[in-house]
Amino acid sequence: MTKKLPAKTGNKQDARFKPGQSGNPYGRKAGSKNKVTLSMEALLEGEAEALTRTAIDKALSGDMMALRICFDRLYPPQKGRSIQIDLPEIKRTNDIVQGYAAVLAAVSNGSITPDEASTIAHVLEAKRKAIETIEIEKRISLLENLK
Repeated sequence: MTKKLPAKTGNKQDARFKPGQSGNPYGRKAGSKNKVTLSMEALLEGEAEALTRTAIDKALSGDMMALRICFDRLYPPQKGRSIQIDLPEIKRTNDIVQGYAAVLAAVSNGSITPDEASTIAHVLEAKRKAIETIEIEKRISLLENLK
């Protein structure tokens, strides 16, 4: 038996996807789940409470891995922490420099991390821009009133 080949059209047939053209334009159906996820859900059906109780019992008896799992669920890692820093009152753009100095001092004495200082610096920069915008609006208003 011979295999039937596609008709030759004379043009080179390109099997690759064209730019901007998906091989599956409609994508995966909304709400569909991975086979592994479906299998795990079927295995755990109705067992969540018993498994949770077992993990807690093991944690209480000293199993460090169970203890870690329980703490990770009950008290997830914090994304940020509350910090205390003495910033001067910032009313004018000149006050921003004093604010940056306070942030630098806090980093230097170890009360805040460099990443936290960067976040505060972004807040100070936003405040500076807001103050400048207000000052520019006042100047424009004064110039318009002079005409």
